[in-house]
Amino acid sequence: MKKLIASVKWRRWRAHPGGVSIALLLAGLAMGVNEVTAGEQKVCSKTTQLAFKACGKDVQDNYWIETGKCLNLSDPDEAAECRAEAKATNKDDATLCGEQRDARGDVCAALGEGPYDPPIDPADFVDPAAIGDTIAPNAYFPLVPGVTRIYESEDEIDTVTVTDVTTEILGVTCAVVHDVVESGGEVIEDTTDWYAQDVEGNVWYFGEIAQNFEDGKLNNLDGSWEAGVDGAKPGILMKAIPAVGDVYRQEWALGEAEDIAEVLSTTASESAPAASCAGDCILTHDFTPIEPDASESKYYAPGFGVIVVLDDNDPTIREELVEVIGP
Repeated sequence: MKKLIASVKWRRWRAHPGGVSIALLLAGLAMGVNEVTAGEQKVCSKTTQLAFKACGKDVQDNYWIETGKCLNLSDPDEAAECRAEAKATNKDDATLCGEQRDARGDVCAALGEGPYDPPIDPADFVDPAAIGDTIAPNAYFPLVPGVTRIYESEDEIDTVTVTDVTTEILGVTCAVVHDVVESGGEVIEDTTDWYAQDVEGNVWYFGEIAQNFEDGKLNNLDGSWEAGVDGAKPGILMKAIPAVGDVYRQEWALGEAEDIAEVLSTTASESAPAASCAGDCILTHDFTPIEPDASESKYYAPGFGVIVVLDDNDPTIREELVEVIGP
């Protein structure tokens, strides 16, 4: 998802599962956790194995619940169809567990085996109300209160507003950003995001409340998380001085929110109706091990933030900054 100011949100990722068998998944679960001892301090790898084990248990739980529902269908044909669907879903979900494990393993290789536990000191963060006034905003992620950015794709409009409201998380005063996605005139996502800029100019992400709608009704709150709650931790959305090769966590709520960014270029060029850059855009590759087959390329223009987002699986899916309103 996401959740970026001056960007479109991450949609709930949709993976494309393959064909790993349930037996292979369960065999992996049986061997996984014991392979890493506490003395080796391979925290990232051990966390990966624990998440894999939890995923497998969840797959089994879902399968037996669905099978129980099938038993309560009187029509034999409906019951048979229900069982077949439950088995197919079970297989796909098991495949995804394995893909997530492999993707988290790649992340460990990139970020190292240490625990993810960024130190947060409220004294290291600035007053959001002063950004754009007495405090210079991050050039590529400007959190200036009162600014609204509007993005459009082929079938969606995304309106992102930096409000003058603040909230305190882990003792840090965070800016509240309101992000609304509409399709066909109906709201499909309504999200409240919490961001904070530190004294060095890095922009941190402290969580979100994500309301996802279907047919005009609230469907779920998937993707919602808050730093400090249930082990969730903040991450950096944009560094003050990005460098090619930087890889960093943008959020961390294990199994719920694990977005990661990699800086591919600091001299990229792109153009959108409301802004463009020629050789001075930041280009990032944004991905999450939760949905291993999905990723995006984001172009950040100085003074504007994200101006273009491309779906890496289908570059024709393009979201652009079309209007900036406010200071």
